[in-house]
Amino acid sequence: MKKFFIAIIASVFVLSLAACGKSSNEPKETTGSNDKTIIVGASNVPHAVILEKAKPILKKKGYNLKIVKFQDYIMPNKALAEGKLDANYFQHIPYFKQQIKENGYKFANAGGIHIEPIGLYSKKYKSLDQLPKGAEIIMSSSVADHGRILTMLEKKGLIKLKKGVNKEKATVQDIAENPKHFKFKYDVEASMLPQVYKNGEGDAVLINSNYALDAGLNPLKDAIALEDKDSPYVNIIAVRKGDEKKAKIKALVDVLHSKEIQDFILKKWGGAVVPVNK
Repeated sequence: MKKFFIAIIASVFVLSLAACGKSSNEPKETTGSNDKTIIVGASNVPHAVILEKAKPILKKKGYNLKIVKFQDYIMPNKALAEGKLDANYFQHIPYFKQQIKENGYKFANAGGIHIEPIGLYSKKYKSLDQLPKGAEIIMSSSVADHGRILTMLEKKGLIKLKKGVNKEKATVQDIAENPKHFKFKYDVEASMLPQVYKNGEGDAVLINSNYALDAGLNPLKDAIALEDKDSPYVNIIAVRKGDEKKAKIKALVDVLHSKEIQDFILKKWGGAVVPVNK
């Protein structure tokens, strides 16, 4: 009998620990319960900042916008797939397509909102010309960004990719010419790149603008090279397939495409974030 009571107490204790261990920040699965509430997962900057600006406009239209912030590129899509979010706003189209292919997500693109030109930063050199032979270039471990980065470096005249390669899917192995024999390090998680730069690691670091801005960097002033503004890497509102037709999702995208929000983006970041309307 004594052993029986001890077993019961132990079970209660384990259940209590499990309940306490659940993150209070984890979005609850309530997205289908209120057509006037829009729960959107977003990166801190610029996505969540833009959504905060859109919040009062949506309120006037009868919608309550709730923003769930994420620090990485994996969890926002998982949360969306699990029904914990109505939408997410953090990723560009190639990454979105890659995630669908790799994870079987049933997602749809509800609309493109802005472009964040990727930048090359260096603590040691002030221009591309100063980068020495054998310089170490550090970039994201996200394969979806590699083609984008390498295309940028090619346009800047630093490397040449193999003829006929799909530049959106290019990897370091697709470099045909590397005159300065740059060494590429590509095993760093994207969110850690600003800290890598601040630590003075490598000779130059390629950083996504959302992480650069979140770390207090100004891509227009601090980067020694910046991706062209005609980049196809548009950041989108992603939803579960079929939800792009919902009134509240259309309202969200319409507000983000409005002149008020697009003017805000231009004024707030001065070209470091470029609004789009497609």
